[in-house]
Amino acid sequence: MPSLADHHSNTFVKLLLLGDAKSGKTTSLASLVAAGYKLRILDMDNLLDPLKYHLAAMADGLVATVEYRSIRDKLKGTDGGMIIDGPPKAWTTSLKMLNKWSYTDETTGEIVDYGIPATWGPDCILVIDSLSRWCDAAYDFHAGMATGRGNSDGRAIYGNAQDDVEKQLAALTSHTFATNVIVICHGTYQTLDDGTTKIFPQGIGAKLSPKIPTYFPNYIRYINKAGKRTIQLASDSMINLANANPDAMPKELSTDQLAEFFAVLREPPAKIGEPSPPRPKAVTLVRR
Repeated sequence: MPSLADHHSNTFVKLLLLGDAKSGKTTSLASLVAAGYKLRILDMDNLLDPLKYHLAAMADGLVATVEYRSIRDKLKGTDGGMIIDGPPKAWTTSLKMLNKWSYTDETTGEIVDYGIPATWGPDCILVIDSLSRWCDAAYDFHAGMATGRGNSDGRAIYGNAQDDVEKQLAALTSHTFATNVIVICHGTYQTLDDGTTKIFPQGIGAKLSPKIPTYFPNYIRYINKAGKRTIQLASDSMINLANANPDAMPKELSTDQLAEFFAVLREPPAKIGEPSPPRPKAVTLVRR
């Protein structure tokens, strides 16, 4: 019989990280890099600049330990405004990366292959930055599919895109996905049937947003508290938050202490400079 003492939460952290734009969500990942984690970022926002400069200022070599892949559908201008140039591919490209993190670097021609993300193990963190743009990519893909079939039913497009994103979140937070996961998201306000207003992750339409936190045992919010960027850990009237070990968690953390949040939930990996498993060759944090 399985013992709860051996539960997979001892090894892997699944975290939903919500915050307003420019609240320091991406930059806060630097503390995890310094703690020895190997970050692999599915970059949908193209906003890694602050993280790069922050890591470069912290210590030599840290910035080179972060692997990322920027994915965004190309746009082109028309007389009717900006449209996607060709069939939308960002969504399906991101799914291919989550099945096998392999691609050809457009600058060097080098083949980068980190294998299957679901087997990366406890010293790696898969980061999706951000859920908002990832959802946009899913919607654009399903809208393109519907248009190609001559179907303009907006409800079906929304429904299919929502279902697709929800299934991906279910897979990423499953015990079979043996890697730490951080999904970064923005917040949106929704008025519930009882008249109260709550903050939920921004998804595809109002239907998906309340479902997103149900997949994560850890759900935190970044706020500005008296001029200080702070990790909100306790629920309030506007948002229901959670962490898997509330009894051991500090009452308050700053956003540059994200590694301390992780340390309450699992043993940290080897620090930079200490022995660790060899990394495959890859191009890291090079603007594409």
